[in-house]
Order: sequence, then C-alpha cells, then structure tokens
Amino acid sequence: MERAAAVEVLTGLHQAQNDFYGGGVDTELRLVLADEIIWTVPGANAIAGTYRGIDEVLHYFERRRAIADSTFQLQRLDVLVGEGQRIAALVDGRAIVRGVEQSWSTVALYDIAGTRVSACWLLPLDPTEFDAIWSL
Repeated sequence: MERAAAVEVLTGLHQAQNDFYGGGVDTELRLVLADEIIWTVPGANAIAGTYRGIDEVLHYFERRRAIADSTFQLQRLDVLVGEGQRIAALVDGRAIVRGVEQSWSTVALYDIAGTRVSACWLLPLDPTEFDAIWSL
C-alpha cells in the first residue's frame, strides 16, 4: 500500500474515532470500518478482548468512551507501510480515567480492505501500564 493512501485511511479512522470518543455519533466510523471487522485488544483489563463485526467493535468503542468520560483522544505519530494491505502506526492515546489524566503509546496493526479498516491489533508499548489504565 502506498504511504499516502495509508495515511488517508488512518486519518479518516482516527478523526472518526476522536469525534466519537468525544461524544459524537458513529456515522463516520461506519464509513471507515468494514462490516466484518475484527478488533483485538490485549491484556487483562476492562477493554481487553477480540471484537468481531461492526456492532461489537462499536460497542467496545462505546465502553471505552464511557470509561474515559468522553475524554479519550488518539494522536497518530507515524505510519509504516509495505507490500500488501497491512499498515502499522505508532499511536498515542490520552484520557481522563477515574479522575486521573492518563497517556500511553501503542503500535496499531491494521488490515485494509479497499478503503476500510478490516482488522486492528493493538500492541501497547507498556502492557502493564495499559492494563492499569483500563482496569476498573
């Protein structure tokens, strides 16, 4: 995948996520996520799991938004591309969780189908910290 195309897909995804996490509706997310998407979050925390299909993924996004009281925001730092339809991105997150401002870094690995995200695997750079942030 060409870098410019990858950046365009991820820009649309992250803008839609930030709007949604800030309290918006899911309309734009439904345009950038494939219907049969698989989203995987590792760890032993309240958001960990593998979510299959658009409705499960959006429910996961809703739960994450609720835990962060609509303060969760993403910032993409860099994008790696190569042969095929897989993109890796360094993405920072920040939110107020349980009244405390939190921040973390992940590598997000995405599969792309056309112009939509069909899979995502989050890989926290500090899994212990990530679990502590998202545990209830």
